[in-house]
Amino acid sequence: MVGGDFAAGKLEVVSRVPGSATTDFGAPGVPAPDDDRSLPAAEAERLGQLLQRCWTAFDEAVRKASEQLRKGPRGGGRDKAAVVDHVREAERNYARTIGVKLPPGSPWTEQRAAVLGALGTGGAIGAWPPRYAVRRLAWHVLDHAWELEDKSL
Repeated sequence: MVGGDFAAGKLEVVSRVPGSATTDFGAPGVPAPDDDRSLPAAEAERLGQLLQRCWTAFDEAVRKASEQLRKGPRGGGRDKAAVVDHVREAERNYARTIGVKLPPGSPWTEQRAAVLGALGTGGAIGAWPPRYAVRRLAWHVLDHAWELEDKSL
């Protein structure tokens, strides 16, 4: 997703935030202290490209997934269509947190384009700063891409 020339470097913790029920679940729960720094156009473009790659990975997982997914040990879980609907609606709701209001049932291509457009402004445009919004959106869509891959029959 980050490119073939990626090489992991030394991990450096640059900030810490308190955990919450959201982080207990595995999602980034709150913006980091540096997330509200100014976002130069080149960085906004790079983050938009990363988010687009996450969407592409999800779309590919959807394409390959079986319609019915393996259920959990107690029978819980969703099938592919329900996962897709959940991701689309969650993204529509997440879009509101960055200042994008979309009606229910908006075509997914328009929804994603609106999100990328808002993120491309580089400034704080809603409750979530752009860096955090990308991190949260990317986590969510990849989490469900992995779910589709893991639970396909």
